[in-house]
Amino acid sequence: MKGSFSESLTPDYIVGLVDGEGSFTVYVRDPSNVKTAARRVVVEPKFYIKLIERDKKILFKLRDYFGCGSVYFQKDTRPNHQNCYRFEVYRWSDLTDIIIPFFTKHTLRFASKRHDFTVFCTMMKLLNKEIHRTDAGVQRLLLLKQRMH
Repeated sequence: MKGSFSESLTPDYIVGLVDGEGSFTVYVRDPSNVKTAARRVVVEPKFYIKLIERDKKILFKLRDYFGCGSVYFQKDTRPNHQNCYRFEVYRWSDLTDIIIPFFTKHTLRFASKRHDFTVFCTMMKLLNKEIHRTDAGVQRLLLLKQRMH
């Protein structure tokens, strides 16, 4: 599409957007704190970008660019905050086969974001080896998670 937004969706643009607004994270439920855990999931890796509602078109373009993930509405009821949308990739195979290779090839520029990505990659390697199936493995993941921003 000549003159469309998709022409500006380059790897460098995506890296800049993720440096500023993206996150690589892994939710890890502490096995020693089972009684207070409201979620059944033990570990949940995610890559996401959150933008205000008026910029949601960018998130749909990212979903199309990567060919994976979902875009969600995120209501914000806090004073002086706007409703947002999130582009989120949570399927382990998409994280492993699409997202990680992209950001391995196209290096993040912010040191803190690169650090989180490196820890995220380590955690994904361990998850793909099913380390989360034991309490000791989950404890190891918790320690790694504490190293993230």
